[in-house]
Amino acid sequence: MAGTLLALLALLGGSEVLKAEYFSPWRGEQQMYKLDIGWPKTPEHFTGQTFCVAVDSLHGLVYVGQRGDNVPKVLVFSEEGYFLHAWNDTVEMPHGIFVWNTATGSSVWITDVGTGKYGHTVKQYSPLGKLMQVLGTPGNAGSSLIPLQFDQPAEIFVEETGEIYVVDGDGGMNNRLLKLSDDYKEIWLTGTNGSGIGQFKIPHSVTLDAFGRVWVADRDNKRIQVFDKVTGEWLGSWSGCFSEDGPYSVRFTADYKYLIVAQLNINRLAILAAPPVGSIGDCVMVHSVQLADETKPHLVDVDMRSGAVYVAEIGAQQVQKYVPLS
Repeated sequence: MAGTLLALLALLGGSEVLKAEYFSPWRGEQQMYKLDIGWPKTPEHFTGQTFCVAVDSLHGLVYVGQRGDNVPKVLVFSEEGYFLHAWNDTVEMPHGIFVWNTATGSSVWITDVGTGKYGHTVKQYSPLGKLMQVLGTPGNAGSSLIPLQFDQPAEIFVEETGEIYVVDGDGGMNNRLLKLSDDYKEIWLTGTNGSGIGQFKIPHSVTLDAFGRVWVADRDNKRIQVFDKVTGEWLGSWSGCFSEDGPYSVRFTADYKYLIVAQLNINRLAILAAPPVGSIGDCVMVHSVQLADETKPHLVDVDMRSGAVYVAEIGAQQVQKYVPLS
């Protein structure tokens, strides 16, 4: 797989960054992850640009969203790396993907940034690809004046309760964070285009921590912003770790001690110390994984059972798996 060798070499040494100071990855500190060079078993199934990945920790499945002409848009693998099946219907240009498990079943949410008849939507599918729900008007870009009218929605995060968080959009008219109830009604909405507090320039990824805080990768402002999940109130921001490149992804490790951030333009995974309940504080990068040139890590997801990190790489056109060493 492209990038495997250099990524593995980078993991043989450590790197530590404190308050955005960069140290060589060849320094011999304790490593946090190692590359699983055997995942997946059949990488030839990656036939397009792999933009996103989602882990179903409950059932041991990994979903990959890819783009391209005449390629299946969603690939499904086992956590061991075996290819299971693919589906394609009503998916145009997947950008973000998320697996939601409930007591009664599982579903897969996809944000679609296409400009054709299926685009500008957030869609829910069964694990086998049956369309279950569409949010937004397919094919029609919206404006910030209408909550459920999206313009290139970037990513979605769904709580166990069914409450939904959407960052909208990936370069379109909208630059906002939206929270919906489990019956798809607006609870709160925040954000306009700009660089001020609570404003965004391409809100690209969204996740929640264990303390009721919503974390957003504000990509082109080169910062992460944090909000209260109940009220939408702005709680703070981090920018010190992103002078070289903005954050493309935000996902917490399984123990919620660290935040995994992809930085596409410098081909790096940054591992940031997550603050406990209370003040957001300053950004502290405790480790990084330097990937091969032109790998272009876009979005990541974490197996909340095993702790494995999956990285969707649009340059290398693959997903790679990193497993924790402790």
